[in-house]
Order: sequence, then C-alpha cells, then structure tokens
Amino acid sequence: MSADSSGLNGAADPESGAWRDYTYRIAASGALLLLAVGTVVYHFAEDWSWVDSIYFCTNAVTTVGFGDLSPTTDGTKLFTIFYVFAGIALFSLVLDERLRRHARAKASRQQH
Repeated sequence: MSADSSGLNGAADPESGAWRDYTYRIAASGALLLLAVGTVVYHFAEDWSWVDSIYFCTNAVTTVGFGDLSPTTDGTKLFTIFYVFAGIALFSLVLDERLRRHARAKASRQQH
C-alpha cells in the first residue's frame, strides 16, 4: 500500500486532476443551483416573471446591477444580501478554475 493511508490513491490530493474536476463540478453545480433557487424565490416572493427573476439573479451575482429591478420586501432584501455574497463566491470559484484550466492547457501545448 502506498503512503496515502486514505486508500484513495491520491484522489483527495488537491493537486490531482481528479480532485480538481470534482471540486469544479461541485462549484459549478452549486452556482447553477443558486441561480435556480434565487429565480424561484424572486418569482414567488416578488411576483416577478420567470425571465425577470433569472435576469435579476444574473445581474446580482455578476455585480452588474442595472437597477431596473430591485427587491421590495424586507425578506427579499435580506435574502438578496446573502444571495449576492454566496453567488459572488461560487461564481468566482468557477471562473477561477476555468481560467486555471485554460492556463494549464496553454502551458501544456507550449511544452509540446
């Protein structure tokens, strides 16, 4: 048996490709789930259309904030605070990993 006592053969190593793929998939799934949850919340709590709801969610987490839609109740305002913090964090993780993958692929092409 190897020095890795977990029995995962390096799969839990943060530098392994399998671990990076796993964490990327979790972050990307979380980001999509966050968009879906936000869309449903705003659709029912603010009585916005589905398009307006996803439009607001996308603008909020990308920090564009056109200002044409905004939450009107105290509950949705509080939800928005946590939604934006979570969304920025998740989408930053996904974007960071995409850029890292691109850089690794570019470096690999230059070595060959």
